[in-house]
Amino acid sequence: MQAPCQKIVWDVLPAIRAAIAVELVKCGVSQVDASKMLEIAPSAVSQYLSGKRGYRIEFEGEVKSSIEHLAQDLKAGKVDNLVTRICDICKQLREEEDRCGSRPTECGS
Repeated sequence: MQAPCQKIVWDVLPAIRAAIAVELVKCGVSQVDASKMLEIAPSAVSQYLSGKRGYRIEFEGEVKSSIEHLAQDLKAGKVDNLVTRICDICKQLREEEDRCGSRPTECGS
């Protein structure tokens, strides 16, 4: 049995980071700069962009808009706490859809 938090760590968070990395690169940010902004290794950004990592979830609607907004804020240097912003997107996703294998109230929201 997979606990809901395992699903979040293995699937949801990498997908969020991958989507942010893709948005940053679309906005003209280099992979190296994107890795610095996301506080991850450049190789992780490369794997996110190539679809080798973080590819299991595609975002739509408000969650996708939040990811795009976060990428814009990162590029503009307007993010004080990246972890909080990513957590907010994760919570938004869990409220919007059942992405962690249980009812939203059981996913830690």
